[in-house]
Amino acid sequence: MSILAKHITAQKIAYFSMEIGLRDEIPTYSGGLGVLAGDTVKSASDLNLPFVAVTLICRKGYFRQEIDGEGQQIEHPVEWEPSKILDKASEKVSLVMEGRTVFVGAWVYFVKSPRNGLGVPVIYLDTDLPENSPEDRTLTDSLYGGDDAYRLKQEALLGIGGVRMLNRMGFKIKKYHMNEGHASFLTLELLHKFKKDIESVWDESQIWDTESVKDLCVFTTHTPVEAGHDKFSYDLYNKVLGNYFPEKILKKLAGDQKVNMTFLGFNLSDYVNGVAKKHGEVSQSMFPGYIINAITNGVHSYTWTCDSMKRVFDKYLPGWANEPEIFVRVGAIPDEELWEAHMEAKRKLIDYVNSVSDAGMDYDTLTLGFARRATAYKRADLLFTDIKRLEKIGGGKVQIIYAGKAHPRDTVGKQLIERIISYSRQMKGKIRIVFLQNYNMETALKLVSGVDIWLNTPLRPLEASGTSGMKAAHNGVMNFSVLDGWWIEGHIEGFTGWSIGPAPTEIRPDNNMNRIDVEDLYNKLEKVIIPLYYTDRKQWIRMMQNAIGKNAYYFNSHRMMRRYVTEAYIR
Repeated sequence: MSILAKHITAQKIAYFSMEIGLRDEIPTYSGGLGVLAGDTVKSASDLNLPFVAVTLICRKGYFRQEIDGEGQQIEHPVEWEPSKILDKASEKVSLVMEGRTVFVGAWVYFVKSPRNGLGVPVIYLDTDLPENSPEDRTLTDSLYGGDDAYRLKQEALLGIGGVRMLNRMGFKIKKYHMNEGHASFLTLELLHKFKKDIESVWDESQIWDTESVKDLCVFTTHTPVEAGHDKFSYDLYNKVLGNYFPEKILKKLAGDQKVNMTFLGFNLSDYVNGVAKKHGEVSQSMFPGYIINAITNGVHSYTWTCDSMKRVFDKYLPGWANEPEIFVRVGAIPDEELWEAHMEAKRKLIDYVNSVSDAGMDYDTLTLGFARRATAYKRADLLFTDIKRLEKIGGGKVQIIYAGKAHPRDTVGKQLIERIISYSRQMKGKIRIVFLQNYNMETALKLVSGVDIWLNTPLRPLEASGTSGMKAAHNGVMNFSVLDGWWIEGHIEGFTGWSIGPAPTEIRPDNNMNRIDVEDLYNKLEKVIIPLYYTDRKQWIRMMQNAIGKNAYYFNSHRMMRRYVTEAYIR
């Protein structure tokens, strides 16, 4: 009997994502997109939704980050053995690429919940099979690795191979949810399924039943950055996939000039959404003519709450993990117990930082955290715009912890890491600063729960959502952030945290955003945040409660998934 036999009796929502981050031991994620996908699957399991997820095995992961003595990032493959964690499926499918038959196997991991013993199956597609050529065996090795041809092949494997694998396994699919354009080729495979009899139509384009496919598909876009939307030349498409789908028709669906995977997904989905209200608006302006809705992201509450906070929540807010709306009752937690839970998490973080660095941090100093993908628009070095002023404001009063990976081909992102490490050395003896290498889920939980302030400084409007700030809020850590992404919705000044710079409605084309943001950042740090931390513990704890009761109660993946069900899946 198939290991999935119990899962194929009812119609499922099929969730396709190039990366899914469930745990560090399964390193098939690079950052926020993948971790969000993992949180999506976890909430689907907790809520007992009829769900199945599809991704790639990524045998070499994304990469393990090493920071050398010069502050330069060095990438290493991640070594892991799927057979120790996942179950091998017996089913195989194939597709033709570059004229060769490429065979695809699968592994399965069951995401289980205390409330649902069956769990949600995650299907990991794998081409490392003896039937394949040496070149094709490596196609599921590296996440976001290789050249355009490698990427196109991976996306064909995910979309086309994923649909075929679900069919082979016997799944009945009610909806296909594409998490970004990486999976958009699945729409072409569905068009083949709904292909009409050529003798019954007078126009070749009418052979392809696009309306039936649209009824089955949901598309979520995550990036307001043009470069984040995958595009492939038609020459490359024809070289890799040949006559799989006619170019003439594909150009009507994916664009005349290039195969635009976002256009392909948009044109064949009945429901399209961005991941925050502002991001929905930005995406609408980027893609006029489409109806782009907004479902604001959330994070999996149980995963992203540290142990000391879990104990307090279990004691005073029973049921919180599966009903995060119970967080509105956070006032039931005595101040001293909430503070001690935070300090336990902070001590664990500081001990860890001191064990892997010579930072010499302490428990009592106001600690700022900044950890996310190292890329230019995140402006990780904005805090160091005026070093002398920062030293005057924060000398002996703040300590700062950084972490994050730059994409292997993002030279600017790598230089950003080097600069931050250079600043940390330059300010040694004045402000303690550390950059933690190899940022992963375990480190992320230490950070979002152990710092006192979560700092975020993106260039507007390029932060689609920013889920790390939601994780911080689950641990009573306030956000100090530019008003972009989710923080526009979660921010109440001086109540749930603080803004940096003007509100979106106050931004004019002639504004110098860097200058305005830096000035506001320094002013609030000096005149509001530092004095409050050291002189008014009671008010600080009130704000911690507000972060939990106003932010965590709403910005969680249970609420997010309930909205997907009612607005996208059962339309």
